[in-house]
Amino acid sequence: IGVISNKAIAKLVGLAPTANDSGKRKGKRPTRGGRAGVRSILFLVAAIAARYDRKLQAFRDRLLKAGKEKMVVRIALARKLLVILNAKARDARIQYANAT
Repeated sequence: IGVISNKAIAKLVGLAPTANDSGKRKGKRPTRGGRAGVRSILFLVAAIAARYDRKLQAFRDRLLKAGKEKMVVRIALARKLLVILNAKARDARIQYANAT
């Protein structure tokens, strides 16, 4: 964490949409695979964080107002939280590398 890209870390946890297309048919793009334990913890933490963090709360409200399904909103919140944590880990890694 903190070293790989946001897309790669979302894929690692299983929060990235996976193509379900065949020929001309374009199906839903479900999230699957990855580390189920980390993903379930991210769902719980993201739901709690959305209650107390104004930016995440506004993001959740905007998605719900747009008519997104509740599970889609949960996945989006978890992915956003994962990206935030990845950026904080990257910044901390750089800070500690410069400190020595």
